[in-house]
Amino acid sequence: MNLTLTVMEIVAPVFMLAAVGFTWVKLGFEYRIQFVTRLATTLAVPCLIFVALMQTEIAGDDLGRFTLATIAANLALTVVFWVFVRVTGIDQRSYLSPLVFGNTGNLGLPLCIFAFGQAGLGYAVVFLSVTALWSFTYGIYLFAGRGSLGTVLRQPMVWATILGAVFLWQGWQTPTFLTNGLELIGQMAVPMMLVTLGVAVARLTPDKIGKAIWLSLIKLVVSFALGWSVAILFELTDEAFGVLVLQMVTPVAVTSYLLAERFGADSNAVAGMVVTSTLMSVAALPLVLAILL
Repeated sequence: MNLTLTVMEIVAPVFMLAAVGFTWVKLGFEYRIQFVTRLATTLAVPCLIFVALMQTEIAGDDLGRFTLATIAANLALTVVFWVFVRVTGIDQRSYLSPLVFGNTGNLGLPLCIFAFGQAGLGYAVVFLSVTALWSFTYGIYLFAGRGSLGTVLRQPMVWATILGAVFLWQGWQTPTFLTNGLELIGQMAVPMMLVTLGVAVARLTPDKIGKAIWLSLIKLVVSFALGWSVAILFELTDEAFGVLVLQMVTPVAVTSYLLAERFGADSNAVAGMVVTSTLMSVAALPLVLAILL
């Protein structure tokens, strides 16, 4: 009973805020998703990442091991699903990116904060940063057929990660007034991302649901197995173990749909995976948390 209550306390706020965005749009109210997304990704999330890294109390060895584990897990996921796509013959351009990239920002960060506290946030932003770099390079390559190093270098999240890592490494701290301001801006990120997630799902027009269901299920099972295996292999601590597995099993990222739409891939198929995997996560994430806690 206590475990069930704990899991509900973690999951409920996440889906409540997403439901606010979903309901807001369904009621016909205006929501400028491009503006909010830009505000979150260029200001709120970078502030959140920088302050979280600067203030993290995670030991250097643990943080380094977790970073290597994150890189290994993402590479393993990419290789496994690349082989899967080639063997099954499904369209690599449309399906490989949603199979590889999870919603580690909008959904992963809040879940890790609620489940593992400040230490979980420190690990979660490292995972988000690694997957963001991979998404802005390999992810764009999958849809567009070319890399985008310039896109990576223009992302404030990348520079926030680098700057935060330098401050962490050197043990530096910004002045209190600046830290408080940055922290306040960063606190906007979580609710904005969750409400925007609900808005994005509400506006999607999913197609090919049958294929999306079984692909989303395969993504969930494979991601969980790989995350668990990598966490054991790298002998991660309890919080790091939980964050790695939790971030690995997040549903398909909405950015995969946006990139498919932008570069002319089968965006309806990707939208179907976003919707089905997100709905599937309503039942799956509490189960994963119950295993981890």
